[in-house]
Amino acid sequence: MIIATTIEALQEAKESLKGSIGFVPTMGALHQGHLSLIQQARAENEHLIVSVFVNPTQFLEGEDLDAYPRREQADIKICELAGVDILFMPGIDVMYEKDELSIAAPAIRGYVLEGERRPGHFDGMLQVVMKLLNLSSADRAYFGKKDAQQLSLIDQMVKHYFMDVQIVPCEIVRDEKGLALSSRNVYLSEEEKERALSLSRALKTATRMVMAGELNCERLKTEMREVLAVTDEVEYVAIVDRSFGLLEEVEIGNTIILIAARVGKPRLIDNLWI
Repeated sequence: MIIATTIEALQEAKESLKGSIGFVPTMGALHQGHLSLIQQARAENEHLIVSVFVNPTQFLEGEDLDAYPRREQADIKICELAGVDILFMPGIDVMYEKDELSIAAPAIRGYVLEGERRPGHFDGMLQVVMKLLNLSSADRAYFGKKDAQQLSLIDQMVKHYFMDVQIVPCEIVRDEKGLALSSRNVYLSEEEKERALSLSRALKTATRMVMAGELNCERLKTEMREVLAVTDEVEYVAIVDRSFGLLEEVEIGNTIILIAARVGKPRLIDNLWI
């Protein structure tokens, strides 16, 4: 495995790759969720590039940029064992200039839910993802469905800017109790982990109701909020279509149910695609 920390080193390493390239961009602190993306990319492509970069432009004032978990040596070992060809680990000065061009999230899809709660977050996320996709020259790039709105916006960006890469959505990975895996889960105490399970339980409640024929979104959200009452704060429970328009009734095959809630200090998200 080649570890590249500069653009020049990445470009030189790519010269030896002949055939399809899969790409998995990450912010490090790799866990089983990341590994599932890496394994899928490894299986579907002749070569694999992974990036580890904690992107400062998608953190807002007061968010946990400095506290974001960093485990570089562990990340390197995980990528090595997973058969990664190139691990790209740039510094901030490699990825950003002093006078940067900017990219803005779309005015509707980019400013609801996560975009409303974290204004400017998606601008920074799209900016760095565009850079990384261009640098990787990937045929396919792999993103988890847990960040559903992020995935939707990346897909939209690729289409609108005519970028020659396929965006591959990957299923949410959960622990044995059902908690969606996240790098921020390390901040949860054992008691908080138990309360955090209310997110997946609320989604299971919605699943049972839909399977029983209940499609009214307000009734679904009311039941879900009751399950989520054990969290410290429910930021939102939303039911939207795949373009992130609000729904009054579930549309089978075109619906995402999303939750954002705080348990202790960490802010957790989870969702269900119907």
